[in-house]
Amino acid sequence: MIDSHETERGRIGRLGEEAVVRFLRGAGYEICARNWRSGAYELDIVARRHEVLHLIEVKTRQAGALTTPEEALTPTKIRSLHRAARLYVGTYARRYEGYEWQFDLASVLVTPEGTMQVELIERVAECSW
Repeated sequence: MIDSHETERGRIGRLGEEAVVRFLRGAGYEICARNWRSGAYELDIVARRHEVLHLIEVKTRQAGALTTPEEALTPTKIRSLHRAARLYVGTYARRYEGYEWQFDLASVLVTPEGTMQVELIERVAECSW
């Protein structure tokens, strides 16, 4: 659903997330959740593949931006992801019993032509609790 009050930054982020979902589905991932929230905490995408649950943070940047998507994954953001993951695990632990869990980063670069280049970087943070 498109919000008529959506900012350009929000639009680019939404389009980047949609590109990541297409990329993941094409690579054989099953999308379990998008924009899962619990209070102030959010997981952009939760996907599973081969008995691994991937907690995926999506970072989208325009080509030539001051920071890369990888640089946008700060220690503060990682702590927030850990809190969100603990809440998600607490809610759905039985559903994913026996699964390995990992944090991944989906880096999306928007080229000047408007295409989206998606790269999945696995295990960007320790996933332990």
